[in-house]
Amino acid sequence: MSSTQPSVLIVEDSRALAEVYRGYLSGEPYRLRHVTDGRSALAELDKEPPAALLLNLGLPDVDGMTILRHVHERQIPTAVVVIAASNRVDVALDAMRYGACDFIEQPFGAKRIKVTLRNALDRQRLTSLVERIRDDFQRDHYHGFIGSSLPLQTLYRIIDSAAPSRATIFITGESGTGKELCAEAIHRQSQRRDGPFVPLNCGAIPRDLMESEIFGHVRGAFTGATRDRVGAAEQAHAGTLFLDEIAELDLDLQTKLLRFVQTGCIQRVGSTKLVKMDVRFICATNRDPQQEVAEGRFREDLYYRLHVIPIHLPPLRDRLDDIPILANHFLRKFAAEEGKGFRALTPEAEAVFLEYDWPGNVRQLQNVIRNVAVLCDGEQVTREMLPPPLNGGVGGAERLAPAGDRAGKPGDDGARGIRPLHLVEKEAIERAISLCDGNIPRAAALLEVSPSTLYRKRQAWGSQGD
Repeated sequence: MSSTQPSVLIVEDSRALAEVYRGYLSGEPYRLRHVTDGRSALAELDKEPPAALLLNLGLPDVDGMTILRHVHERQIPTAVVVIAASNRVDVALDAMRYGACDFIEQPFGAKRIKVTLRNALDRQRLTSLVERIRDDFQRDHYHGFIGSSLPLQTLYRIIDSAAPSRATIFITGESGTGKELCAEAIHRQSQRRDGPFVPLNCGAIPRDLMESEIFGHVRGAFTGATRDRVGAAEQAHAGTLFLDEIAELDLDLQTKLLRFVQTGCIQRVGSTKLVKMDVRFICATNRDPQQEVAEGRFREDLYYRLHVIPIHLPPLRDRLDDIPILANHFLRKFAAEEGKGFRALTPEAEAVFLEYDWPGNVRQLQNVIRNVAVLCDGEQVTREMLPPPLNGGVGGAERLAPAGDRAGKPGDDGARGIRPLHLVEKEAIERAISLCDGNIPRAAALLEVSPSTLYRKRQAWGSQGD
């Protein structure tokens, strides 16, 4: 029986009745479990919460209402259907008050229990879906992105949807908005996450070397080619090739890239041999690609081959809600690196950040904070500590450039200590549960999330074999 089928725990002290219920549900797509007493039921609920619970209130050891309260208080994500021999209204009302989905009076037939259980599970699935959507809207970290604004929430959902596909992705956005970070997020969210992620900046390599950088070369292909060289395309086999600033490629090389995208085959410079590659393409530019096509600088056929799933990264000025979050994140990071005591921005400094237009986007914000962390000290960043142009002075570009050089890019030495967010989240949750002696509702309260979120995440980790 598939482990993906919902599990149903039958809590019934009468083995004969339990077998009757099993018979009623034998043709249904459920994994049925059975316990005969309340203590066993409580243990099962805490160890592996079922999708649904068929609960007899008249148990010999623990009152069934106690079990129902246990589910309600700990917000265990299970749909409870109460079974009782009495049709007393007060018993039914008590059961509903503690979260029971339905109340069945004995005796009942197969049709009644099938319909009741199916409805309870449908309601549970809808509740879980609503909670997942709510959790998505609460995301303020996502594969290196930091922010919870509506533009970023939209971006997170687009990446969630696009990442599992093999389709080529074309990222646009101003300089400093995080195009390489977006490409890495897509790769890490995809089924190719265990394969290589190979970034190549098409604007940072001399034109006469670009073909060799992408496709590689064989020994003797040109002056200085003293040995065979593997290009970025081969390095990215079974993974993702990210071509940043793709609009910088000259037209001849665009033709060869188009052939690679169409056929999946590459040819090293100086070789006549075609080699088949399994590569997922992601490209990016800070230019308007349609304008580049219209003005003849970018091949139209290549554009339509690459522009399958477009993603536009919003500029920082359209993400005002994220500016304080980003500023304080970078402040804590750089203060720790520089051994400074900064903890936050003053309200006046934060107001300056919110009023500024940020033409350099997140990279410029990062540079400003690093500049302050290097040149100043204190518990709070004041308005007077801010460099030009935020303090009204001039020469901001010159003053911020050295800090930008020090900031580096994703993958540089400064980023080696960054760990995958899903691992950090898992460790934080498990540590909180451990410190709370296994009390998931208490851990959830301290983490400021709902207990059902923790139960769902632990179930997901268990199904993934983590």
